[in-house]
Amino acid sequence: MNANHLLLEEPIRMASILEPSKPTVFPAMTRIVGTLGPKSRSVEIISDCLKAGMSVARFDFSWGDTEFHQETLENLKAAVKSTGKLCAVMLDTVGPELQVVNKTEHPISLQADTLVVLTPDQEKEATSNLLPINFSGLSKAVKKGDTIFIGQYLFTGSETTSVWLEVTEVNGDDVVCLIKNSATLSGTLYTLHVSQIRIDLPTLTDKDKEVISTWGAQNSIDFLSLSYTRHAEDIRHAREFLSKLGDLRQTQIFAKIENVEGLIHFDEILMEADGVILSRGNLGLDLPPEKVFLFQKAAVYKCNMAGKPAVVTRVVDSMTDNLRPTRAEATDVANAVLDGSDAILLGAETLRGLYPVESISIVGKICAEAEKVFNQDLYFKKTVKYVGEPMTHLESITSSAVRAAIKVKASIIICFTSSGRAARLIAKYRPTMPVLSVVIPQLKTNQLRWTFTGAFEARQSLIVRGLFPMLADPRHPAETRNATNESILKVALDHGKASGLIKSHDRVVVCQKVGDASVVKIIELED
Repeated sequence: MNANHLLLEEPIRMASILEPSKPTVFPAMTRIVGTLGPKSRSVEIISDCLKAGMSVARFDFSWGDTEFHQETLENLKAAVKSTGKLCAVMLDTVGPELQVVNKTEHPISLQADTLVVLTPDQEKEATSNLLPINFSGLSKAVKKGDTIFIGQYLFTGSETTSVWLEVTEVNGDDVVCLIKNSATLSGTLYTLHVSQIRIDLPTLTDKDKEVISTWGAQNSIDFLSLSYTRHAEDIRHAREFLSKLGDLRQTQIFAKIENVEGLIHFDEILMEADGVILSRGNLGLDLPPEKVFLFQKAAVYKCNMAGKPAVVTRVVDSMTDNLRPTRAEATDVANAVLDGSDAILLGAETLRGLYPVESISIVGKICAEAEKVFNQDLYFKKTVKYVGEPMTHLESITSSAVRAAIKVKASIIICFTSSGRAARLIAKYRPTMPVLSVVIPQLKTNQLRWTFTGAFEARQSLIVRGLFPMLADPRHPAETRNATNESILKVALDHGKASGLIKSHDRVVVCQKVGDASVVKIIELED
């Protein structure tokens, strides 16, 4: 491989690897999405998760009712208040997910080389040779020789808790399968995945719509994770649905790519979505193992060039039960950062894992180490070349701000924004220093009432690599939009000093709008 294409071009001194990492204000520039659940829903644990580096809390509605999740969310609000750490909320839909129905909740032992029948008759009891499922169309979707995977929700990848099946016969509505490996299915919920077969169910189900229009609307969710996104039309349909739900018209939609169908239509999905979640658990079942990394690199690159957040899942699965990740997992997290990922999503590790706080902490530490050797110079040139000329006015200003900050070795970039777009464009060029996004509230009316915007935009930057939001005082929005009053800049600088981001004699690059013009200026702080 040509050395010019390597991210780590310069030799690393072996002795430097043994040097302790320097403490930083933020655990990492790469963001961490934590899934809250049974093991991570108390105020104390959530507070520790926030301190460890979690910036987005994910609520997975594949299990648990709205009352359970509402209680968890109230605890999150209390934790945010006590720690002073901002956190966004993500609602993850169920989508067209196939599930095995085990009403008795007794463990089910499956023996290799024996037969098991999958039936849509949910009244029947789950046994070692009969598994009721929640989908009546499976017999029409599969054929002899197809592969089916069943495992506890949030697949562990362990062959003792998940099972591979091969379809041997379709008998009416029933599907007869040969069990390929012995396993014990324990718990109440097992997900069923059919490799590379289209399941004729809507991406946004009636159950999803009910949850979004009640729990989601009530809590003004920041992000909607659209499970099993397969076409751009899925995003458009979800956006149309959200547009009728008041504040949720501001909710960002992240396409969750989980199968080959989503991979095939990735480019048009990316154009419609606000961001992408690479669901490597299900993708790893649909794709041959040796192809998963290729999809990750290609998808993250496309997201980077489009300036849309890329979120990678399933990184430290072993920490569900263990205090330390495996060597392969640690390397995998680092490679996700070097590929250009904005955020790492933790699922089972924080939802039902024994070490939710430790999982967030160690992932943050790995990300921080990888960021130190991220080849920003190569990335910047690649992004500028991709964007091409002529650049848009805003793209030109934001890329210039990043170039200036690197040249003068600025400690931080401060960006004044109302929509968050300018700050996201700065982050697109992956500056080596943090970007303080100062969100200026806007006063808007729908003819019935006046409201301030800004809170959504501030929280939604919490999933973008290197962006750290600050909501400006809404009482003086006009003053912050011209050069005659620098009060809001002083507030931002004081915030930077208080948080340890900047100190005396540091250089700061400021990107702001003055009248109709956009300005990039360099400030050197005094004592």
